[in-house]
Amino acid sequence: MERNDTASGGACESELECRAALDNCTGALDANLSVRCWLHLLTREYDSTLQGDPSSLALRVMIALVYSVVCALGLVGNALALYLLHSRHRQKQSSIDCFVMGLAFTDLQFVLTLPFWAVDTALDFRWPFGQIMCKIVSSVTTMNMYASVFFLTSMSVARYYSITSSLKMHGHRSAAIRAKWVSLGIWAVSFLATLPHTVYSTIAQVAPDEELCLVRFPESGSWNPQQVLGLYQMQKVLLGFVIPLVVISLCYLLLLRFVMSRRILGSALTLWAVLIKFDMVPFSNAFYNAQAYAFPLSVCLAHTNSCLNPVLYCLIRREFRAGLKELVIRATPSYRSLAQMLPRKAKVAEAPTV
Repeated sequence: MERNDTASGGACESELECRAALDNCTGALDANLSVRCWLHLLTREYDSTLQGDPSSLALRVMIALVYSVVCALGLVGNALALYLLHSRHRQKQSSIDCFVMGLAFTDLQFVLTLPFWAVDTALDFRWPFGQIMCKIVSSVTTMNMYASVFFLTSMSVARYYSITSSLKMHGHRSAAIRAKWVSLGIWAVSFLATLPHTVYSTIAQVAPDEELCLVRFPESGSWNPQQVLGLYQMQKVLLGFVIPLVVISLCYLLLLRFVMSRRILGSALTLWAVLIKFDMVPFSNAFYNAQAYAFPLSVCLAHTNSCLNPVLYCLIRREFRAGLKELVIRATPSYRSLAQMLPRKAKVAEAPTV
């Protein structure tokens, strides 16, 4: 990619300079070279207050801190979930546990990439780790995004199948074996869906002291890079959102109909509602300023699911809480000695007096 000499420091002095800067950046995310350029072109207004805004620095530091906290909590939570699932999986195998284990492993890989994104965000989205780490970190992030959604979708299908066929005779071992094959298929599809990101992720220098880690599709024949980018983004939306949303919604709607038709006593069904809001807003400077703050903040909040998944799908279950309690007792000598003393005190208290 050619170095952009007209956008020094990420700032554009005029509309002509903005257009020249954007003409030099025909890649996938090269529009990130300057949000102010896009503001100027779309609104004919240039807001110089974005440059050096202290609130922007505070937001980036806050997001970096949240990434660090999510990384620490995610490492502990997902490692505990994997340990408890593995110890229970040897005793009782089930398809749900297999998918939850895959989800925990996916989240564990994902949180390992968060320190890199924390530094990237704190440095105003400048990538200081080089091209190889750009490919590795961005590819692992994208692949685990796909895998996480696919495992959640598989859990919905498995939950529907296990409840609707609970009166039939099915072996747990055969269901667990099928779940393992489905898990392998999930990783294979996630890897194939991530290949474009792996191949075309690169480092782009957009200013003398500014390098970004982004996806840049080259020009090839009649295909325009923007068209290829549009197809790639459409693939991400379809595979990572639309298709899983349809499958999960269908499974829970069918499950709700099954429970209502059978009127099973003591049964409980948890439904997750997905709310999609469409807003019509005019192009304005204030709107794009808000987007510059809201988008990284929303991504930050979305990443917190990596430390919430172990709690939602594993640690709230009674058998796993009991396993966690046993692990704490075995790992802590004081708790272990206290647990041994309590039964003795109970026996002494119950002993008849002479």
